[in-house]
Amino acid sequence: MSSAPEPTAGGRLPALDALRAVGAIAVVVHHVGFHTGATGNAQWGGWLARMDVGVAIFFTLSGFLLFRPWALSVAIGRPRPATGRYLWRRALRILPAYWLTVATCLIVLPQNRPAPGADWLRHLTFTQIYGPGLLRNGLSQTWSLATEVAFYLVLPLIAVPAVGRTWRPVRTVVAACGGLLVTAGWLVAMAVGWLDMGLHTTWLPAYGGWFGAGMALAAAHVALRTGTAPAAFRILDDLAAAPIACWMAAVGLLAIATTPVAGPRDLTEPSPAAFAVKLALYLAVAVLILVPVAFGPPTRIRVALGAAPARWLGAVSYGLFLWHPLMLELIYLVADRPLFTGGLVSTFALTMAGGLLYAAVSYYGIERPLQLLGSQRRAPRPATPVADRTVPAVGTANPEQVA
Repeated sequence: MSSAPEPTAGGRLPALDALRAVGAIAVVVHHVGFHTGATGNAQWGGWLARMDVGVAIFFTLSGFLLFRPWALSVAIGRPRPATGRYLWRRALRILPAYWLTVATCLIVLPQNRPAPGADWLRHLTFTQIYGPGLLRNGLSQTWSLATEVAFYLVLPLIAVPAVGRTWRPVRTVVAACGGLLVTAGWLVAMAVGWLDMGLHTTWLPAYGGWFGAGMALAAAHVALRTGTAPAAFRILDDLAAAPIACWMAAVGLLAIATTPVAGPRDLTEPSPAAFAVKLALYLAVAVLILVPVAFGPPTRIRVALGAAPARWLGAVSYGLFLWHPLMLELIYLVADRPLFTGGLVSTFALTMAGGLLYAAVSYYGIERPLQLLGSQRRAPRPATPVADRTVPAVGTANPEQVA
């Protein structure tokens, strides 16, 4: 066991930065596998096809990180996060680098030229997923970002009733799990033909369960760290004490997802049942990956994930997510390489190298300066005392980590 101190209830969890890097690299592997045609390999191509599990990690992590301040505010009697400030920080974090990526892809890539004004408007406003066939080259990954932005916008509306006026952690966890019901209803609507499997699988309700699971874990985390959790919640700390077991279980579930039970590997539309299985398996994988990093006692693994190299990869992971499809497109253009050809390892190495270079420039030139601007704040109001309850001191680090 490590001697590192346990994070306080509102303190930052630096090891979670590494999970963003894991999600981003998984998405890169997924796209490289598709471009090189390696996902068609009968023996191991399914693993490449299912690396889009990185999106489940992103969504679950976003639900955890962004809902935690609302749960914490009620648990310790502090004012709720201001909606205006929350949205301002989200905008500063997401929009500038994203807008630059959109402009670059629409201008540079010949497949996108000349880009009509409608393409610009849709991609700049995250509305490219609300019609069929609207994603342009180098921007196919932005469907998940558009879905995530939709979650950002609705979170203040659902967070307040979810936490209520008084802290009742079980109620809050149950309310957060309502996202599973939203997804279940969406799947039923697909199954009966009311919704289109080629379009509505990218909309927010399809992933309500992923975001809701992250929110439920956030409420449980706050309850455990403030001493207000029922005994049943301690299973999360117990699971986190065995990270290798959790991650091996996640690998086992992902192995199941590589089979046809989770739908086709290519762009063929899945059946509603296969899509439901894929959502469920990916959710379980994401939770099993997240729990050992967020819960439990400090471990050597968590210390390693919180080390500087892992945190740096997490810091630039948003840029890697944004820029790697452009790098992949440029590799094929410069080499005049047909789609579904090329070496998997060499293409991945070039894509990662170029993607990280673009990501570093984006982070240090755009993202980090604007994050510092967004972190400027007025002096916080004094906390409201919580009657008849002692809670751990809350760290001064900003709990609204970048998701």
